[in-house]
Amino acid sequence: MPKRIYVGNLPFNCTQEDVSELFEEYGSVISCALPTDRESGRPRGFGFVEMDDADAQKAISSLDGQDFQGRALTVNEARPRREGGGGGGGGGGDRRW
Repeated sequence: MPKRIYVGNLPFNCTQEDVSELFEEYGSVISCALPTDRESGRPRGFGFVEMDDADAQKAISSLDGQDFQGRALTVNEARPRREGGGGGGGGGGDRRW
């Protein structure tokens, strides 16, 4: 069964290929995604890698805290996504009755 891995503290100039290659040392990478900022289009400094469970455990235990392009990575099992999406707010305004 695939496991989703959170990878934090990534250098802003690294690519999905860089991250995939790093994780492929521990097994087959199913997917790799590095979210970008909506406004600037620049990487946000974290990403997600999906691997088979056994390979994911090896990668997590081996890569957490390791140096990658000059930065100490934070690598752990990704938390499940929250339901309902983000953002909210709205409302506000001056109601005149």
